[in-house]
Amino acid sequence: MNDGDVAGVLRETMTVILRVGGPVLAVALAVGVVMSIVQAVTQINEPTLAFVPKVAAICGALILAGPFMFAALNDYARAMFDRLVVVGGG
Repeated sequence: MNDGDVAGVLRETMTVILRVGGPVLAVALAVGVVMSIVQAVTQINEPTLAFVPKVAAICGALILAGPFMFAALNDYARAMFDRLVVVGGG
């Protein structure tokens, strides 16, 4: 493996991290912002008011994006194992 191959693997790793973690983090951010606005408008400073909807939204995002996330991780793992065989065999 040369430097270009390592850079390509690192780039692919970062894109997989963004594809797997991005949807859940985006949902958590959106729900957190909405709940912060609701708490500011209503002046209710209850921590569970923000926690429960955020957990529910994250669970929903995991259920909806789960197959996509699994496919991305599965494809990445297969590619890495294929590269490992090529490097180890040659």
